[in-house]
Amino acid sequence: MRQQFVAGNWKMHGGLAQNRRLLQDVLVGLAGVSGVEVAVFVPFPYLAQAQAALAGTPVGWGAQTVNEHPQGAYTGEVSVAMLRDFACRYVLVGHSERRAIFGESDAAVAEKFAAALAGGLRPVLCVGETLDQREAGQTAAVVAAQLDAALQRVGVAALANAVVAYEPVWAIGTGRTASPEQAQEVHAAIRAQVAGADAQVAERLQILYGGSMKPQNAAELLAMPDIDGGLIGGASLVANDFLAICRAAVR
Repeated sequence: MRQQFVAGNWKMHGGLAQNRRLLQDVLVGLAGVSGVEVAVFVPFPYLAQAQAALAGTPVGWGAQTVNEHPQGAYTGEVSVAMLRDFACRYVLVGHSERRAIFGESDAAVAEKFAAALAGGLRPVLCVGETLDQREAGQTAAVVAAQLDAALQRVGVAALANAVVAYEPVWAIGTGRTASPEQAQEVHAAIRAQVAGADAQVAERLQILYGGSMKPQNAAELLAMPDIDGGLIGGASLVANDFLAICRAAVR
């Protein structure tokens, strides 16, 4: 059975004092909770703080994006090696906000994905459709193309060291949530696409749901057979909410 994975994406939120309280509360609240993988994705300036607070605990940490180049004249960017200096295990790649706001293409995301894997990080590859694409019946094609770009770049075997997160763009920060059945349909399609290349990799692949998961709907979503956890946005900034989702993920 695949282990459930609950990952908190803080986005551009936080501060030293706020982070300290949040991480302390999460660590205290997770005492006695087992059987679920937990991580937080923090803004670059707080990686050192996350490392100091979480080293030696069951909670992992990572960054919200990474540059595909090892070094160079890329002002404002951060490399895989820099993330490794802060003992990051994870990194998000291709989050919908990176795609929409910063113009990251499927090809660019695939390069970041490959760089993260080559550098020993465990990337969480984000895929998902906009509301217009869903209403046009394009969900399956859009998600398949986003995933295929990464598969073509690194090969299916590389997914043994990665995670996929399905995040319907229309359900992020809007208050709308895909129904458990809608989410399951896309998760099953993702797993089937991977299984077409390697059934064993597909069976072990963790696929997270990332569209406004919160304590009120977590149990229903996490009960779906192909939903293996959540990529949590706003709820990850509230310790009690994040902890409730973590507890709902325990099987």
